[in-house]
Amino acid sequence: MTVTIVGSQLGDEGKGGVVDIYGDAVDVVARYQGGDNAGHTVVHDGTKYKLSLVPSGAVRGKIGVLGNGCVVNPETLFDEIDTLRERGLDPDVRVAERAHVILPYHRALDGIEEDEKDDLAAGTTKRGIGPTYEDKAGRRGVRIGDLLEPDVLRERLEYVVPQKKALAEEVFGKETGKAFDIDQLFETYREYGERLANEGMTVDCGTYLQSRIDGGDNVMLEGAQGTSIDIDHGIYPYVTSSNPTAGGATVGSGLGPTVVGQGEVIGIVKAYLSRVGTGPLPTELGGVEGQTPNYDGAAGADGDAEELATYIRDEGGEYGTVTGRPRRVGWLDMPMLRHAARANGFTGLAINHIDVLAGLEEVKVGHSYVLDGEETLTMPPTTEAWGRCEATLETFDGWSNVDWEAVAAEGYDAIPENARAYLEYIADELETPIYAVGVGPGREETVIVEDPYE
Repeated sequence: MTVTIVGSQLGDEGKGGVVDIYGDAVDVVARYQGGDNAGHTVVHDGTKYKLSLVPSGAVRGKIGVLGNGCVVNPETLFDEIDTLRERGLDPDVRVAERAHVILPYHRALDGIEEDEKDDLAAGTTKRGIGPTYEDKAGRRGVRIGDLLEPDVLRERLEYVVPQKKALAEEVFGKETGKAFDIDQLFETYREYGERLANEGMTVDCGTYLQSRIDGGDNVMLEGAQGTSIDIDHGIYPYVTSSNPTAGGATVGSGLGPTVVGQGEVIGIVKAYLSRVGTGPLPTELGGVEGQTPNYDGAAGADGDAEELATYIRDEGGEYGTVTGRPRRVGWLDMPMLRHAARANGFTGLAINHIDVLAGLEEVKVGHSYVLDGEETLTMPPTTEAWGRCEATLETFDGWSNVDWEAVAAEGYDAIPENARAYLEYIADELETPIYAVGVGPGREETVIVEDPYE
């Protein structure tokens, strides 16, 4: 069977940890979209592993697959695999031959365009993700399978590189170097292809995953980022370039929608809200210089909100895994979650980081919005309208900081009563049962309510 893990907010919800807690029953973990901009941290046997491309299940000895919906930087892939091997692990990673390759000119152009576009769209990690997806849609991309055939690789590069070089030089007026050198690119990526072939890493993803399912294996489909930055369902243009939603799991893995739909879809929820980058955020507390629209610094802001935002950010480690940038933080946004529940069809919820909010006298939730004088319970379809929304807050009594590892060992009823009231409000509003509650960063600090594989 399949279990699909989906971020319900703006990314950074703790998806890797949920993959980890259900990992014992899983045989294969497949990433179905995104690239090495998708930082995730896994704690295993007391050791923290920060990954950006290798599926998190590979840390636990599972087969990790990068699906055809992913964009793959071979340099990052092999760096992560080699680093894990140096730390005593032996990750088994397969890569879809239909997945697209991030090349150095994608990264170079990503940086150039990021500098040029100002506030027009979402800030990027400058890792070439967007430009690679653009080339995929423009039918000028290089795929993993092309790296295995030198003649095809050379043909692809000779077609696309002059276009990219002209874009950098003639449109943006930038000098180009080795990132746009066809001969050097060919030699480097031909060698990557040889390593992929020699280590038996490439697969026809859909066929491979279906064969494992037919053989009785459990497959977990792992999304990167979150629903509200989905290219179709998110806060456009402050979005990623792919589909983190459950629909992307079928397209990006090669499995049929009936296969994915017969399994479980678990929505991962952070108990508050965080994000990196600019754009609206109706429940935001305080602000972050250069990211919060019209933010004029702490001097012009609500001091209590700034203090609370800093507290949550520090307690929750709200700094980007890949970029190190501070994340903006806010109260939980229920209209955003209702939108995610509908778009993904959640069968269960995993709610993380309730321990971060412990010790607060009260915890608030954005229950609904007021948009142009009317209440709305879900996100409007345009970001401009979302920016006009004002959150209607509901207040919950806070809960004490307790021995969360002991709580995880004892089970759901050991969670402080006020925290349970908060959790049950979320489940009731989304009409979706709670499968797990994260009360700390370690695998042992999770309350498991329901195992989707049982």
